[in-house]
Amino acid sequence: MTGRLSNRVAVVIGAAQGIGTAIAERFAEEGAFTIIGDMNAEKGQALADRLGARRACFFEAEISREEDVAALFDFAVKKAGRVDILAQNAGIYPLSMIEDATREHWERVFAVNMTGTFMAARACIPLMKAQKYGRLVFTSSITGTRVVNPGHSAYAATKAGINGFIKAAAVELACHGITVNGVEPGNILTDGLTAGRTVEYIHAMEESIPMGRLGTPRDVANAALFLASDEASYITGTTIVVDGGQVLPESKDFNAGL
Repeated sequence: MTGRLSNRVAVVIGAAQGIGTAIAERFAEEGAFTIIGDMNAEKGQALADRLGARRACFFEAEISREEDVAALFDFAVKKAGRVDILAQNAGIYPLSMIEDATREHWERVFAVNMTGTFMAARACIPLMKAQKYGRLVFTSSITGTRVVNPGHSAYAATKAGINGFIKAAAVELACHGITVNGVEPGNILTDGLTAGRTVEYIHAMEESIPMGRLGTPRDVANAALFLASDEASYITGTTIVVDGGQVLPESKDFNAGL
């Protein structure tokens, strides 16, 4: 199927790499004019150039800065006249054990992952209410909502918070023709996941997944595309887990006896 987002305008935040890039690509492929928001101007502009001026443009913005978020949506309206879809993918995940974490570490993760999500939603809601149509799609995670590893306390807390925010926003906005949903990626093969990890460690990650492989950014982007499309017009307040079955096994030797 093609053209699922024809004549739509999408803002994708955190699109300069990884999952965000794949979301921007899929939206543009399906007909949306896609505004790429990211603090990495070099990669963000390169993506916009690759997608082409008729399908995309770039705006430099740091999601934890309120003035940047406001400027991003002002730019979107001036450039395209409206905003139909928000895909908020920006997030950070620095590791720190709870007893070693500083308040600055904790607040920085929340500023980007949680407060940034709130500010992006708040900025586009008036635009969507005025047109009685909108799609909000947030990148959450299986971390914090279903599983967790040591050192991820701040990240896990923000992702669980995003899921709660999705539900609250969905209830508030349903009467305005706006849906609010999210995707929960598992282990996705990105530069961020592989950085500093050995081939053996990555292989062990693959073996822990029933489908036997890591996910790709495009796997997640396809789920985000569905939630952003009119095919999901009666779906709100929920998330799609994209993890190859990672959270399902009761034990590590789930293949025993098969």
